Amino acid sequence: MTKEERFNKIFNWFILLGMISVVCVVNVLKMQEPDANIAKLLIVTLGAVMGVFNCVMSANGLIWNFLFGVLNVSICAYTNFDTGNMGQFLLHVCYFLPMQFIGIWQWRKRGAGKDDKGKQAAPKALRLSGKGWAIVIASIAAGIVGVYFLLYYIDLARLGSAELIEKDKILLDATVMVLNIAGQILLSLCYSDSWYIWVLVNIFSITLWVNRSIAAGSGGYGIVMVVKYCFFFLNSLNGVRIWLNLAKKQASVRK
Repeated sequence: MTKEERFNKIFNWFILLGMISVVCVVNVLKMQEPDANIAKLLIVTLGAVMGVFNCVMSANGLIWNFLFGVLNVSICAYTNFDTGNMGQFLLHVCYFLPMQFIGIWQWRKRGAGKDDKGKQAAPKALRLSGKGWAIVIASIAAGIVGVYFLLYYIDLARLGSAELIEKDKILLDATVMVLNIAGQILLSLCYSDSWYIWVLVNIFSITLWVNRSIAAGSGGYGIVMVVKYCFFFLNSLNGVRIWLNLAKKQASVRK
């Protein structure tokens, strides 16, 4: 085992155990609430654990990440439907779930799976050109503006006054949502640059939960969510490292 393989193994177990521990703590805290539905929380916990495996395996270029992604997205869709959150339900069913299957198709098309020696092989990583980055950045900016105004008018209808709307919170929500969509598209299409997007997703998610924790008087649940996204942030940094190395190795082979 090389030094890099040893580092990856230790780091992956650190991230896996850390994130799973945080997920369990989050749901134990939720179980303490008076109206907690224990059965539903156990299902949500299972989905969240599947999401943890999905994130770590995708950072390592393992195609099996999409199987865990299907389970995670399906459970998230169920819980959102059950709680009447139809916007998130439709987002998971109509977007995130199909993208898992598109990811399997694209990754297999680019060589992911078992190699000739029976070992797991990562897909051939793509890189965005300057023009590609311009399209991605413009699309993200337009998406954030569109989602911001959608959420703004939803809150206006719900609260009845523009003065009660938390514009900073809406902007963070819109940014995280659009970056998640962009990151999933690029990851499913095997672009190593997707991990720059995931780094931003986690930075904005940490900011979002820090703000919510402060607004709620530093509640324990918010603090745990900050820790959770710190682990996701570390995993995304590892994803950048691994996928850039994949792209470099594959570029040298083509030469």
